Amino acid sequence: MAIPPQAFLPRKRRPSSSSFISPDFSDRKLIQSILFLSREISLLKPLQFLLKHISSSIIRKFKLLAIVFEEILSLPPSFLSQSALLCSKELYLVLQRTKTLIEDCSNGSKMWLLIQHKSVSHGFHQITVEVAALLDVFPFKEFDLSDDVKELVVLLKKQCCAAKAFVDPIAENLMREVLKMLDHIERELVPEQSKLESIFERLGLFDSKSCRDEIERLKDEIPSLASGNEKSTVQMLSMVGLVQYGKYVLYGASASSPKRSTRSPNPFSVTDFPPPADFLCSISLELMTDPVVVATGQTYDRSSISLWINSGRDTCPKTCQVLAHKNLIPNCALKNLIVLWCRENKLPLETVETNDKSNGVTVSKAALEAMRMTASFLVNKLRVLPSTETVEWIVHELRILAKTDSESRVCIAESGAIPLLVGYLGSNNPEVQVDAVTSLLNLSIVEANKTRIMETDGVVDGVVRVLRSGATWEAKGNAATTIFSLSTVPVYRKKLGRKKRVVKGLVELARVGPAISRQDALAALLNLAGERDCIGRLLEGGVLEMAVEIIDESPEEVVTIMAAMAKRGGATAVAATDGAIEKIATVLRDGPERAKESAAAALVAVCRRGGEEVVAQLVATPRIQKAIWELMGTGTVRARRKAANLLRTFQRWAAEPDNVGIVHVSTSIADLLIY
Repeated sequence: MAIPPQAFLPRKRRPSSSSFISPDFSDRKLIQSILFLSREISLLKPLQFLLKHISSSIIRKFKLLAIVFEEILSLPPSFLSQSALLCSKELYLVLQRTKTLIEDCSNGSKMWLLIQHKSVSHGFHQITVEVAALLDVFPFKEFDLSDDVKELVVLLKKQCCAAKAFVDPIAENLMREVLKMLDHIERELVPEQSKLESIFERLGLFDSKSCRDEIERLKDEIPSLASGNEKSTVQMLSMVGLVQYGKYVLYGASASSPKRSTRSPNPFSVTDFPPPADFLCSISLELMTDPVVVATGQTYDRSSISLWINSGRDTCPKTCQVLAHKNLIPNCALKNLIVLWCRENKLPLETVETNDKSNGVTVSKAALEAMRMTASFLVNKLRVLPSTETVEWIVHELRILAKTDSESRVCIAESGAIPLLVGYLGSNNPEVQVDAVTSLLNLSIVEANKTRIMETDGVVDGVVRVLRSGATWEAKGNAATTIFSLSTVPVYRKKLGRKKRVVKGLVELARVGPAISRQDALAALLNLAGERDCIGRLLEGGVLEMAVEIIDESPEEVVTIMAAMAKRGGATAVAATDGAIEKIATVLRDGPERAKESAAAALVAVCRRGGEEVVAQLVATPRIQKAIWELMGTGTVRARRKAANLLRTFQRWAAEPDNVGIVHVSTSIADLLIY
C-alpha cells in the first residue's frame, strides 16, 4: 500500500548531504535499519504530475534492495567484515537521503519542483549512481544467499549501472509555459484562461484547496532561497501571485460560499490564535513582527511606529508624551518570545519574521501585477450583483487578501472595492457584515487608503452604524479598530472626534462589550483624546463617567485616557467627576506598574487645575505618599518626574498657613514608616 504524501510532516528546510551522520549500530541492527529504510521507500507513492518516471524507477529499485537485505537478515547472525560494514553504513546514508528527497518533493511546492526539476532529477540520478557503486563493491559472496536472490542482485546492479541522467521533457515544456505566462503578467497582459487552466491541471492544482496549499508551500520555500538567490526568490513571489490569481479565476468564483467552520484559518488571525496582549502593536493591533522600543519605553512594531514618525508626529502614540529622540531600539527579548509563541501555536515562523517584504527582497513586478489582476477580478465579480452565496465568498476573500501585505491593500483599494464594501456594512448576514468591516479595517492600514475611506461617501457612517448596532461583538470591535486606524491621521482624528455618534458608540462598546471589544474601543478613544479639539465632545459623550465605571477592569487603558484628557483641557472635568480622583489614586497606589505612570500624570494635571480641594483630597488618601515615593524609586524616567511633581505639589499645599498640621506630608523616606 502506497503512503500518501500527506502522511509526512512538512519540511521547512531540506537537509544537505552532510547533515546525515554515519550510524553507530551493531552489525545486525545496521542490517535491520537498511531493511527498514528500504521497505519504507518501497512503500512511498511516486511523485505525481512531475518527475513521476524517475521517482517510480528509484522506488522500484529499493523494492528489490529490500528483498536482498531481507534474505541477509534471515541468515544466521554473524559479524560483518570491514568491507561489508563500511558499505552498509554508506548504503544507510544513501537510503536516508533518498527517503528525505522523496518526502520533501511530495510535501513541497509543485511550482518549486517545476523550477528545480533539473537539479532534483540530478539528485535522483546521483543516488542511483552511488547505489550502483556500493552494490559493485558490496561483498555479497560472504553471505549464503539463495540463487534467486543472487540473480536479483545481478539485476539490480545492471539496472543501476544502466541508468542515465534524465531531464523530464514534460516538466521542461511546462516550465517554459509558466515563465512565459509570468512574463506576460509582468507586461500587464491578462493570461488566457484556457492556458492557465491547462498549466494548473498539469501541476495537479485542480481546486481551490490545492491552490491554497500550493500558496502556503511556496511561501515556505521563500526564506530558504532569499539568502542565497534573490532572483529565485523574486521568481517564487511571482509564482505565489500567479497561483493566487488562478485560484480565484479558475475555482474561487464557481465555488459555493464556504461556511465559517470550514474556512482555512488565517495564519495570523487573533480570533483563531489569541496572542498575549503584549505581543500586539498598539497602533496596528496586529502581532508584532519587529518590535522596537521608543524613547518613552513603549514598544511598537517597527513598520507602524516608523509610519507614525515619518508622517511628522513627535509624540508617543500611547502616552502622548513628546519623544526625547526618535531612535528605535530593537526589543530582541520580546521578539524571541513572539517567535516561541508562534512555534508553540504552529504558526509559520517565516511569516512572523517578514512583513510586507520577504526577507528584504522587493516584491517582483509580476507578483504585483498578478495581485492587481486578482483584486480587479474579485472586485468586478462583486460589482455585477452576484448571488448571496457568492457575495459571502468574495467579501471574505477580500478580507483575507487585504490582510496579506501593503501591496494587496493598495491594489484592492485601487480596484474600487471601498465603495462596494460600504453596501455590505448593513448586511443582514452577520458573516458578511463582519467581513466587510474587517476588510475596510485591513485596507485602512495603508496611509493612502485612509484618505480613500474618509473621502468615500457613506463609509464612515456605515462603520459607525456597525459600531453602534453591529450584529456581533466582533463586527463592533473591528469597527472601533477601524476608527482607531483612521484617527492616526490628525485631520481625520479631529473629524471623527467631533462626531457625537462616534464617541457615543465607542463609549457604549467600552462600557458593555466583552474584553477584546472593550480594548478596541478604548484604543480608539485614547487616539481621540490625543487631540485637544476632541476633548469637549469626549466629555459630552460620557467618557469620564464610563472610565470611572470600568477602571477596575482596564486600569492601564482608562487612566491613560484620563491623563490625556486632563492634559488637554479636561482636568477640571476629571476633578468634578464623581469617584474619578479616588479611582485614579487607587491605581497609583495598587494598580499595575505600567498604569501607575499614567495615573501620576493624570493627578499632576488635575492638581494643577483642580484647586486646593483636589490636592487636599489626594493628600488625605491613605498610603498615597508611599506610592509616590515608590514610583520615584522604581518607575521610568517620566514616571519619576511625574511622581516628583506630585510630591512637590503636596508639599506646597502643606506649607500653606491654612493647611499646616491638617495632614502630614512626608519629606523623607524615613517618614514613610508612619503610613
